Amino acid sequence: MSDWLEIGRIVAPQGLRGEVRIYPNSDFPERFLNPGNRWLRRSPTAEPVVVELLGGRLIEGKGLFVVRFAGVETREQAEALRNSVLLVPAGDRLPLEPGEFHVADLIGLKVIEQASQTAVGTVVDVFSAGNDLLEVALPETGITAAPEAISLTSPETPPPVNSRRKPKRPKPIKPKTVLIPFVEDIVPVVNLEQGYVEITPPPGLLEA
Repeated sequence: MSDWLEIGRIVAPQGLRGEVRIYPNSDFPERFLNPGNRWLRRSPTAEPVVVELLGGRLIEGKGLFVVRFAGVETREQAEALRNSVLLVPAGDRLPLEPGEFHVADLIGLKVIEQASQTAVGTVVDVFSAGNDLLEVALPETGITAAPEAISLTSPETPPPVNSRRKPKRPKPIKPKTVLIPFVEDIVPVVNLEQGYVEITPPPGLLEA
């Protein structure tokens, strides 16, 4: 995915004439309004294919765009595109204002608590909910141990073959995550060159 920027995801058809609804992952509305080539990835392992965006419009109050692609003229064709990801080449980056960042550049950054310079975790996603939110994965603490098997036979007597119980494999613990508001008061430092952000979290923010 380093060759591409994800700008949105098709979430549903719109009407009967082939239009689709897109949940944007971009703060640039022209990505969905201006005609031109875009690319669709229909699954995580599929190769992107070029599509021609004919035009679009914003659905006020819902944060969704409705767009039309060339060659998609029926609801059935639009339905077949559900959950496809809309992409542009990574080199097609629009200019940013000071304090703005591309989502792809934020994912993977280390998160450091500014006062103590303690590593907190890693940015794994960015969500829009009024203010943008950084999803931060906290360090893994280990694995859960399976309970020790209890043998019903005496130590001197090997258990019958058909009564042996396979030991349970320990299950890895999934990293816990927290959401951190991506505002200057809480994330005062973003250093893309060295790959980290510094945070000044209020009490309780980092409790998973």
